[in-house]
Amino acid sequence: MRLLVGDIGGTKTALGLAETDGGSVRLSETRRYPSASFGSLDQIVQRYLLETGVHCRFAVFAVAGPVHDQRCETTNLPWVLDAESLEQGLDLTCVELINDLEAVAWGVPILGADDLAELHPGDPHSQGNACVVAAGTGLGQAGLFWDGLRHHAFATEGGHSDFAPADDLEFALLAHLKSRFGRVSWERVVSGPGIVNLFEFLCFHHGVQVPDWLSAAINAGGDTAAIIAQAAAEERCPLCRETMNLFMRLYGREAGNVALKHMALGGVYLGGGIALKNLACLRRGGFLEGFFDKGRMGSLMRRMPVRVILQPNTPLLGAARFMALQ
Repeated sequence: MRLLVGDIGGTKTALGLAETDGGSVRLSETRRYPSASFGSLDQIVQRYLLETGVHCRFAVFAVAGPVHDQRCETTNLPWVLDAESLEQGLDLTCVELINDLEAVAWGVPILGADDLAELHPGDPHSQGNACVVAAGTGLGQAGLFWDGLRHHAFATEGGHSDFAPADDLEFALLAHLKSRFGRVSWERVVSGPGIVNLFEFLCFHHGVQVPDWLSAAINAGGDTAAIIAQAAAEERCPLCRETMNLFMRLYGREAGNVALKHMALGGVYLGGGIALKNLACLRRGGFLEGFFDKGRMGSLMRRMPVRVILQPNTPLLGAARFMALQ
């Protein structure tokens, strides 16, 4: 099968041509576009088709948001996607919409050893359900149900569940964010915007000003979360380092929550750009400390393998595999 595949996120949209044969997927003609620079997905796809000359009858788009009846109001973009409208507008025979983290989950079983980085080996003999947790523009989560022979992916919107503080600092964080947002979800703290929220909270909590050089970098229009993470990695700013340490501990806590709810003895997979770009920070220990900190369930948590997805095209691979298995 030959099909157009896409990964539509709040920051970028990736498109590619996929060819499936049994359980294998081959990708070609991949392109990435800044999502906010376009008024709709149709515009991006039309640009892609013009640039590449690709012709397809079928398409699968992985979308950052809940998909219901083949329709999605994207969470971090002002777009409404409808499969039937896309078919008509792009002259395609069939368009499928699936959640972006569901697409990642469909792609996990075909990843190779070089596509993954191990944070914790877990029990090498364990089998069972698995889960994917991905911090990026938002906080995506998905599950993989183990039927005894293979995994079946399914979408969730667990990143929007209620944030739960665990110590005095985090209770202060909750109060600070509640005054700003009202309800506080895990996505408010474990995401790219979450890094910025944590940094601003710590400035307020410690009563300190943002360093001039950091303010200048942020005001220059760069990605504030990436600037904070880079400053932490380079040890240029103690407040940035504290921010990233807190972020990783919270990321580990919520990944552990998801793993418990899915009984993920088959593995916990971290997707999204933040894990990929901050692997050294992930390995320092704060993430796993938060992940294992589950009281009486601590020994169970240590049986679960934890891996980072290094393959940036996993959502495209998974979207193609989803279609091939239908």
